[in-house]
Amino acid sequence: MSMLVLAFLLPFLTWVQAAGCALLALSFNVFVLPHLDVDHRATGPSSHRAIGRSADGPMNRWLIVPYPISVLVLILVYRHHMEIVAAAWAIMALGDGMASVIGQAFGGPLLSWNRKKTWSGFFGFVGAGTLGAYVLTRWVNPALPADGVLRVCAATALVGALVETVPIRLDDNVSVPLVAGGFMFCALLMERSALASNLPYLGRRVVLASVVNLVFALLALALKMVDRSGAACGFMLGAAVYLGYGYKSFSVMLVFFVVASLTTRAGYARKAARGIAEKRGGARGWREALANSLAGAFFAVLVITTHQEAAFLAALVATFAEAAGDTVSSEIGQWLSDRAYLITTFEPVRAGENGGVTAGGTAAGLVASALVVAVGYGMGLCGKGGAGIALVAAFAGNLFDSLLGATLERRGLVSNGIVNFAATSFAGGLALSVAFRFAPIR
Repeated sequence: MSMLVLAFLLPFLTWVQAAGCALLALSFNVFVLPHLDVDHRATGPSSHRAIGRSADGPMNRWLIVPYPISVLVLILVYRHHMEIVAAAWAIMALGDGMASVIGQAFGGPLLSWNRKKTWSGFFGFVGAGTLGAYVLTRWVNPALPADGVLRVCAATALVGALVETVPIRLDDNVSVPLVAGGFMFCALLMERSALASNLPYLGRRVVLASVVNLVFALLALALKMVDRSGAACGFMLGAAVYLGYGYKSFSVMLVFFVVASLTTRAGYARKAARGIAEKRGGARGWREALANSLAGAFFAVLVITTHQEAAFLAALVATFAEAAGDTVSSEIGQWLSDRAYLITTFEPVRAGENGGVTAGGTAAGLVASALVVAVGYGMGLCGKGGAGIALVAAFAGNLFDSLLGATLERRGLVSNGIVNFAATSFAGGLALSVAFRFAPIR
């Protein structure tokens, strides 16, 4: 919390100077703080992950570095938008801190998806995060409209609170600011004039989105490609994607889903015999739907609510191309070979091992990504430039997925669903940043 004071200096610092301050804080946490006679552990049933001395010795220095590292990453990524750095910083510090304080003080009903967290702490996070983000955003960039900033800060704090309650072992000082920063960057681009210009098309599109997605959800359920939760979640996400660019954007998602479902069933008996096949006969549930399609649905909404249509369309195509490539490379690789190689060390591992890659699977994944990008190009969602960006971003996302699998997932810090969501978001974010830098891309 004390480091948050530095956020008020952001208007007076260049991004290089701000990054230097973050590096100094990181050095202090690594080399000085572990030797001080201070116990930083949180206590209580609803507190956050303990950070402090181990039971039998000094403080583990690696438990106290995520905070300054997150601040440094925020500064480097959003060096031209310091208001985003400040807001995400406030949400990380104030929201997270207030969630612990209020959760311990008031207790109350527990969250259904995380029995270690309370609703009182959740709302405390949203309230404190919103206030802190608003004050710092206005302090760093007073030119932004006050009412719009307040709405964006509230929405970002809510997203941060949801991320903080996801039951994973990864330090929330990493997950919360990174997701909150990305969300706020996109949310600040939303404009009423962009939505107003799309209103003439949205009335009909809403009806078509509902009908088309209901038909496909019921069909997928009948064919046992999804379970009930997957059908319901897929319906909502598919409707959002349809709203982005009608049947054209929906076609990209549909190609991903069909390709992923078919390759999951390819050689299923052999994969099941080796204990590496997808559960429920390959039927996807709501977790898989969210992990693979939430980022694409988010970008689809931004297509119609911002004036950056081309960039967000490229990002949308990249997310589904990455999801297709990841699923196909994994399923085909496991089918064709019983051995893979860890992407970090090239150590031979059993096929299906987190972070393991195969030549055949990688090639098949690249073909699947190219197919999704080709559909996007053929539908006019992106031109040659946008298609190239989407394909490169999708391939980079696949590598990122394997890297997370070989590191965080193998250590049990995150689930496969979190890895998939991170990879699709990474692919979309990379495509978006490149599209902004080299616009026009159509």
